[in-house]
Amino acid sequence: MSSLPRCACPVPEREAGPRSAGAADSPALAALHAQAFPPGERWGDDALRLLLEMPGAYALLVPEKGFVMARVAADEAEILTLAVAPPARRQGVGGTLLAAALGRALAAGAATMFLEVSEANTAARALYAAAGFTGSGRRRRYYADGSDALVLSRRLCGS
Repeated sequence: MSSLPRCACPVPEREAGPRSAGAADSPALAALHAQAFPPGERWGDDALRLLLEMPGAYALLVPEKGFVMARVAADEAEILTLAVAPPARRQGVGGTLLAAALGRALAAGAATMFLEVSEANTAARALYAAAGFTGSGRRRRYYADGSDALVLSRRLCGS
């Protein structure tokens, strides 16, 4: 696949940006995840709470619309999941969450952000491409439905 793109700065968050979410928000995060993902790919309350307890992990929430969960380790960051409720899709929620996650990773010292996305998820792939992510690998038959995961990455500014 292609090499990492040149530095691409995160887009500024919109006025009504996401707020930080913690363990107390895990039921709301799980409800959003259940709306956004098919059975077999949904993460429950307990799983989300455990992920939030990992060092460097954070979640950003737009209540009732969507959330992103990511973590920073050394100079790398990874988006663990990004979920947007179906009624909130195509309204900029995903882009707002992604921009906020990129900004938070950069502020924490990350130089590169990684993520995995189903090859079949064309809407998410378009969102990530528009934000400057490019392919850096593939995980064959990664998802429950047998689809491949594309590993995408993007360099962050200031690194």
